[in-house]
Amino acid sequence: MSTVKIDLETIRENLKKEIETCGKTKSQIASELGISKPTLSQYLSGRAMPSLVTFARLCDVIDCSADDILGLK
Repeated sequence: MSTVKIDLETIRENLKKEIETCGKTKSQIASELGISKPTLSQYLSGRAMPSLVTFARLCDVIDCSADDILGLK
């Protein structure tokens, strides 16, 4: 069985790409998640990472797979 390396930079880059292509504004995404736009910006800059619950909800809001963001696909 092979080991997959997941690094924060890959997650940040993939999250940014998915948000840019989802068709929603950052304000809309933050509102749907119940977080502030600055908090979302922190996720995108790598200064903070969402909790697992927020991450799961974020994937749902931007209609993407967690595997895509984590770099598992």
